[in-house]
Amino acid sequence: MSNIIEYKNYIGSVEYSNEDKCFFGKLEMVDDLVTFEATNVDELESNFKHSVDEYIETCTALNRDPQKTYKGVFNVRIDPALHKKIYKKALKEHISLNALIGKTLSESFTN
Repeated sequence: MSNIIEYKNYIGSVEYSNEDKCFFGKLEMVDDLVTFEATNVDELESNFKHSVDEYIETCTALNRDPQKTYKGVFNVRIDPALHKKIYKKALKEHISLNALIGKTLSESFTN
């Protein structure tokens, strides 16, 4: 079972409230809070798509980029032994630790 839904390259997270007997979610990877809810799966999908379309229209009307911008900086916590191995590999390749991790991630997502 997946807790995400996709439409027009947008991703929504989905949860279920047993108390309210409804599905609810929000649009991820955007700077604004965009939510949707429904009492069944078909309605959930329809409401999600409607929320995405309305969000895009609103951003267009306001002349702003609807996608979240990323700085390219994030912290990663890993096992110290793995950290040592990665740093050793970066030294052997004569590149920085950041460059090695960026290269490895890039290769992982282009295959």
